[in-house]
Amino acid sequence: MARIANGDRKAFEELYNLYHRRMARFLTRLTHRFDLAEEVINDTFMVVWRKARDFRGDSQPSTWILGIAYRKARNALRSSARLGEQNLEVESLPLTSDEALRTEELRDWLEQALAQLPVEQRLGVELCYELGYSCEEIATIMGCPVNTVKTRLFHARAKLQKLLPQLAGVGAATPQVAGVRQSAQERHES
Repeated sequence: MARIANGDRKAFEELYNLYHRRMARFLTRLTHRFDLAEEVINDTFMVVWRKARDFRGDSQPSTWILGIAYRKARNALRSSARLGEQNLEVESLPLTSDEALRTEELRDWLEQALAQLPVEQRLGVELCYELGYSCEEIATIMGCPVNTVKTRLFHARAKLQKLLPQLAGVGAATPQVAGVRQSAQERHES
């Protein structure tokens, strides 16, 4: 970050290449729009370039950068909602094996369930389980107390526990859904 603060374009390019894919995945899942995700990434890196001197090192650079991206995405989503913009659907690729089909089906259920969560809960789940951030890091990114993050994750898991079996069309969770839920719970508790 110090090199970027001194105007080192090569260091900035390296940082961009290091974080672009992770941010694109996170922001596309959050916004469900590739164009908006790319806009947020560009805005985020513009802030990183201009404000690199302000990075104090209290957290990892990734936490600082995702915090900026989170706030930019939240503002972009609010603006989109005010303008009445519609989400773009993501096309899925054809699958060839039964295992791939089951995995894709489970992924679809999970995406549908996540889409039904409030934005703050969905972001917490994405940051925790998709990107592997701790509750403390998520609190820094989202600008809220750690206990708020834990509460959001608790409520998100409870909602997902109800939604996933409904999306699967069964009264109780299928073994795959139950396994995902158990795995997510174990990661959070560790």
